[in-house]
Amino acid sequence: MHTSILTLGLVAFLRGATASKNSSRSGYSITHTYDSTNFFEAFEFFNEKDPTNGFVEYIDADSANSEGLAGFVDGQVYMGVDYKTKNPSNGRKSVRVTSHDSFTHGLFIADIAHMPGSIPGVWPAYWMFSNKGTWPDDGEIDVLEGVSTQTENKITLHTGPGCTITNDGSDQSTTLVNDNCNAGGASEGCGQCTADNQNYGDGFNDIGGGVYATEWTSDHIAVWFFHRGRIPQDIQSGNPDPASWGTPTAKFNGGQGCNIDDHFRNNNIVFDTTFCGDWAGSPDVWNKNPETASLGECNDYVANNPSAFKNAYWLVNSIKQSQNGGNVWYVPTGDKQQNTNQNGDGSSSGSEQSQSYDNGQYHGPEAYSKSRVHSHGGSHRGSTSWDGKGWRVSSRRSMPKRHLA
Repeated sequence: MHTSILTLGLVAFLRGATASKNSSRSGYSITHTYDSTNFFEAFEFFNEKDPTNGFVEYIDADSANSEGLAGFVDGQVYMGVDYKTKNPSNGRKSVRVTSHDSFTHGLFIADIAHMPGSIPGVWPAYWMFSNKGTWPDDGEIDVLEGVSTQTENKITLHTGPGCTITNDGSDQSTTLVNDNCNAGGASEGCGQCTADNQNYGDGFNDIGGGVYATEWTSDHIAVWFFHRGRIPQDIQSGNPDPASWGTPTAKFNGGQGCNIDDHFRNNNIVFDTTFCGDWAGSPDVWNKNPETASLGECNDYVANNPSAFKNAYWLVNSIKQSQNGGNVWYVPTGDKQQNTNQNGDGSSSGSEQSQSYDNGQYHGPEAYSKSRVHSHGGSHRGSTSWDGKGWRVSSRRSMPKRHLA
């Protein structure tokens, strides 16, 4: 089947997101919507070295323009990888994007129609972290992540020392792997393995994807997954009410073991697809999976089998962020921090502070450094740091047309 892919217009979008005054019984009001009307204005392309040491070349907006790795398909946001070039010298080309806006607390509803499939060597993720803070002190929330032929999602938090969680209130089929979110120097984190073979990879795509909803409060971080045909009506109507959704797929409780507000703040939203690297390419992972062990080295397989990655793409319908009546910190695209206090009608009031402040939080546009490590099943996955160049701002010219097979 050939679906026409559409011009990726990084043009004339209103910066930020669409506001809504709808408010649910739980007090949540949709304040930001990222979709085909504004996505590539609200997100910026990252094109530095992959901090997880993947066999990947993250490309900037201009390269995505010319090579068609980002665009729109039938009103959906498309982010793909190069599946034509054999033996690319700098790694297989891909896209990693990060939201300009960052958040502390909120309800994040990601409606995703397709994610990279369960393909050897692939490592996709939809996650959150502070791109101008200090990792792992500002926390990381991995909502949807896995590697290679994995069929079930693993949801993980990463923090600095002093955060031990419980998973009371998680779905009974979900297994807590580690309760210490700083395990392995934060490279392992505290993860919960799910038991739904339709919430990740090929199984996810077979049902047309679904909705991942993440609630982040001072008390907990909870994640629900709803299959495409089972999305609650309150989400569809724009009045999300987590109290009506039943048991979360995974719930991370703070309390005495972890002060959530001390360990999670000012997180940006990220989508990426990398290859091999510290997790997917780890010998403890690649060589112990019978589906990948026979394929030779991970990097060699990814380099020499471009057509294997035709289905390694994201299709995103929308990302919606909601706030409730409490104090919610939000760093908008205007480079100021705003303490937003939602009123009953969904409007907001609050004070703005200067863009520099301390304690590991946002320090403005000056050079910064950041490291991100990852681990899976106890295997260490390393770290890499960089500074100076920061995040490249999206180009605003139109993308060319191409076809998505």
